Amino acid sequence: MPQHARNTRVCRDCDGFATVAITTGARHADGTRATLRVACPTCKGTGHTAPASVLAHVGR
Repeated sequence: MPQHARNTRVCRDCDGFATVAITTGARHADGTRATLRVACPTCKGTGHTAPASVLAHVGR
């Protein structure tokens, strides 16, 4: 019997790539680049959206 994977919803704002590293152009004393880690504000770094049962219904 086949096993079905859970269908998790991917965040449509970040397309599942929830955290990125942005280089600042500066370098540390050891020569490595200084980076900033930025998380997607919509999914808060998880890469997935909340299930429909958690979301509030807005409108009519």
